[in-house]
Amino acid sequence: MSTTSLPSYGYGPAAFTRIPSYSAEPHEYEQRLAWNRAPRRPVGDFVKQSKGGNMSLRLFSQEDNASLPVYGYGDAVEGAVDLAKTDGVTAVEVKIEGSLRLREVAEGGTTTYKLCLSKVTLWNKEADSGPCPSSLRFSLTLPTTFSDGRETYPLPPTHAVHLSGVPGFNANVDYGVSATVAKGKATTLLRLGNGTVSTPFLYYPRTRPAMPLPASMRQSLDTFRFVETPEWRSWEATMKARSSGGRDIHCQLYLPASRVFSITQSIPFHIMFSSSAFSLAAYLPYGPMATILSPSRQFTRLKVIRQSIVDVRNAMILGTKTDMWRVDTIGEAEFRHSGDGPDWLAFVGEIRIDPQVKIGGFKAGGLTVKTFEASQDFIELSMLPPDPPRAPFSEMRLVIPIKLVTDPWSMDGQGIAVSDSDFSNPPTPNRPQ
Repeated sequence: MSTTSLPSYGYGPAAFTRIPSYSAEPHEYEQRLAWNRAPRRPVGDFVKQSKGGNMSLRLFSQEDNASLPVYGYGDAVEGAVDLAKTDGVTAVEVKIEGSLRLREVAEGGTTTYKLCLSKVTLWNKEADSGPCPSSLRFSLTLPTTFSDGRETYPLPPTHAVHLSGVPGFNANVDYGVSATVAKGKATTLLRLGNGTVSTPFLYYPRTRPAMPLPASMRQSLDTFRFVETPEWRSWEATMKARSSGGRDIHCQLYLPASRVFSITQSIPFHIMFSSSAFSLAAYLPYGPMATILSPSRQFTRLKVIRQSIVDVRNAMILGTKTDMWRVDTIGEAEFRHSGDGPDWLAFVGEIRIDPQVKIGGFKAGGLTVKTFEASQDFIELSMLPPDPPRAPFSEMRLVIPIKLVTDPWSMDGQGIAVSDSDFSNPPTPNRPQ
């Protein structure tokens, strides 16, 4: 809600006889500084029934027709246990639990971390008077952290990854909720004994950038160079010339200065190549746009890379002296030519994140989905010629750490805001063999 500026009323009782006027939307001379509203919660129920239909586990605040329940940071798992028959029931319990499992494929060894374990008794014959109700409501709040005995980490999201090699590893982060109904001996003889209904659920903590994506950079009318602003930052690299008479090519990659991006939005970029006309002409077949040399392949690429690591030494006692890791490309750039001159060549575009990616980076026990210590992914600009000995330029590689979050920036403040603090100067990431 906006308010007009207060006029000067002087002093005395008359100063308080007028009140400011309010409007639902800002006027032309006003701006909205913040807008707080409660996030919309789904209104559907997720229902899981027992095989015989005698009991069901109902979870509230879920999307209609959801394949699995979904919860976020610090959410409460709320629902009800419904019983078709309550004869012989002695106790009803609900439990949520999460686990991180690191399984070594060759040897079959497994290390398991309990991420969370909460349970509540909804009804007990010995403690509660009267018959067991046919419907019992519950609410269990998810923790926000867990400890592996050495360090405390944020509760990791649902995730699965396979690391091939010798030894290979499967790493899984899983969560579930279950309801158990205990029955007495007489009922057990009638084969109506203890029953359990359970379902896995997805834990996806929501995060968002602390600021929106900036407007596109503009090019100067005089020099045609990109006009730098505080909202954009440049990173530089050089392609070394290998042919006689050629000059090195200077590369400037511009990215939003925050380096915090939503997995649901494309990452904008601008890139400038500067050198002699001769070198730029020699570079064109190796550039980011399709050419006769590479009609279906780009030798200059800009992509988002994710590295998954299993710390073998901490996770398992296998005598292995090194970590295992894998590197995946989770986003690829689309380039558009934005101009050229006698000594420069410019492109703009966006990097689109694979829609299968649902989470950002995290670290939990012996599993890390990250690049560097701040749980980051990274953007890689590279020029890898197909025949290096004959190419006019040596290969080039530039690595920039970023953070990926689940949601885009919004004025209503939903999700945990993530800033660009604690970025480190990264070493060259490991590459798969």
